[in-house]
Amino acid sequence: MIQLEYTQQITDAGLSSEQAIVYEVLLKLGESPASSIAKAIPSGTALSRPFVYKILEELITLELAQKVSTGSKVARFVPKHPVAISKVIDDQKERIERTRQQFLTTSGKLSSLFNLSVGKPGVQFYEGKDGVWEVLMDSLTATEEILTYADLESISKYIPDLNAEYSVMREDKDVKKRGLVIDSPEARKFLTSYDGEVTHTKLIKAGESLSSFQTVMQIYDNKVSYITLTDEYMVGIIITDQFIAGTHKYLFESLWGCAGGVEI
Repeated sequence: MIQLEYTQQITDAGLSSEQAIVYEVLLKLGESPASSIAKAIPSGTALSRPFVYKILEELITLELAQKVSTGSKVARFVPKHPVAISKVIDDQKERIERTRQQFLTTSGKLSSLFNLSVGKPGVQFYEGKDGVWEVLMDSLTATEEILTYADLESISKYIPDLNAEYSVMREDKDVKKRGLVIDSPEARKFLTSYDGEVTHTKLIKAGESLSSFQTVMQIYDNKVSYITLTDEYMVGIIITDQFIAGTHKYLFESLWGCAGGVEI
């Protein structure tokens, strides 16, 4: 009877326990029909011959086994190199990342529900590029137009890759935005990549004492978020409070109404 020695390690790599058992048995037997593989599996695993055949088909899909034709009508199976398990691990990482990204679009709503249930404002703090990305992803949960003050030069300097991906996702979701942006040749060039149906911007003159914000501020639903971008650090903050958000919406609309500048 075959002794199972590596089933746990193979399972830890991402295969099911049944897949790991059948694969290890197949490795030790070599080319064999499904009936021989089923017989060689140690007792106590409760793997019937039909189930073993199903698992072998799954291993073929995972590129860990191959079905070969011989002169007889009985199909035989050959193990493939275990290096293919690394692909299983990579696929698992991709699934986890997709799940994480999908959850990020939900976590903001869950946080809002929590904050409303306890009746207190919520403050979330994030650091680094990963933190900046989470703040950007939260804004994609907006159920209304996003109002923003943005420093496009800082965005271009520090997070051009994140912003490019975020912009595509926002346009795909048709999340509209209005922004007040300091006028500059770089800002005008930057805005040519945006969809005018989704993003509407006013360019305003830089002040004598302030030529850049170094910060992106976004107002949506009952939230206000800040992203600060500098050589020393990147941080993001999300404040969840209907009164704070309401105040900033009023201030933004007032500035939008009285701002001259150029509309894009």
